[in-house]
Amino acid sequence: MKILGIDTSCDETAVAVVADGREVLSNIIASQVKTHQAYGGVVPELASRKHIEAINYIVKKALTAAAVTFSDIDAVAVTNRPGLIGALLVGVAAAKSLAYCHKLPLLGINHIEGHIYANFMVHDTLTFPHVCLTVSGGHTLLVEVHEGWKYKVLGGTQDDAAGEVYDKVAKYLGLGFPGGRIIDELAQKGNPSAIKFPRPMRNSGDYQFSFSGIKTSVRYFVEKARRTGVLVEGERTDVKRANLDVITIEDIAASFQAAVVDVLVYKSLHAAKATGARTITLTGGVAANSHLRASLKAAAAQSGAEVYYPPLSLCTDNGAMIAGIAYQKYQQGLRDGLSLNADANGSIAAESPTA
Repeated sequence: MKILGIDTSCDETAVAVVADGREVLSNIIASQVKTHQAYGGVVPELASRKHIEAINYIVKKALTAAAVTFSDIDAVAVTNRPGLIGALLVGVAAAKSLAYCHKLPLLGINHIEGHIYANFMVHDTLTFPHVCLTVSGGHTLLVEVHEGWKYKVLGGTQDDAAGEVYDKVAKYLGLGFPGGRIIDELAQKGNPSAIKFPRPMRNSGDYQFSFSGIKTSVRYFVEKARRTGVLVEGERTDVKRANLDVITIEDIAASFQAAVVDVLVYKSLHAAKATGARTITLTGGVAANSHLRASLKAAAAQSGAEVYYPPLSLCTDNGAMIAGIAYQKYQQGLRDGLSLNADANGSIAAESPTA
């Protein structure tokens, strides 16, 4: 069974064709990074306009790459929740039009479910139940995943998502957008112990997150360091070598990242231990972070747990994960009509709650 999956939840126009829920025949993504870089973040109205410009072309490109036509497609799936409402509406309108014109079943999919499913597409040994840490620019969630794709949300962020904080810190430091990759690369050259940034809610005893405090702490530290001349920016390697007391942007990036990752890893292991899960999955855009991957895997190994994460192509927003989970939903009998609408705040807690 071949499903065409569409995702326009944020700033990527993504379309894929997936067979039987796991075989990716094509996975095409049109990025809008260059459009939003000048603003240091995604501008919702611009994102919607870019989706309108790209969607038909990306659908055609996905079909061509998969060597199929609509006569080979069995259903159309689309992210309709959660996300930027204007961006979601473009994808939903396109999917409804395609389903109507080609007389195909239509399935509306929760974006977070797609992320959770991404690991299942590439790891044959993934078992249930397991704990999934979903980390992206818009979401930070710990979810207990049960067989049949039923979920129990253990906790989430109380303010900024981890990926959002990466972008904001990078913008404040003048590093560009998106911030996740830039900070990860700089952090590899810095000292993660140089600055003791706070770890909010690390020891709160629950599975909730809070990252706005780390962001504020970085800002105050940088303001003081610049004012006192401790912070050395740019290529002043001569000053760096001569003075061991100076702080560099690389040190700030490494120390900031260490604080965020410490909280994410600690909470994930705590959740796995409390639920008895021996498997932890990592997914979402921030799952591409090298330090998070390595730290979670190392910490889990010490407690006898396994960690799975998807390839980079399935970490960022993509249509393949949407088509993949749609196959499972189709088998469960899910069908949506042409009245399907977008929902900016659709919660995964309402999808398939466990008993």
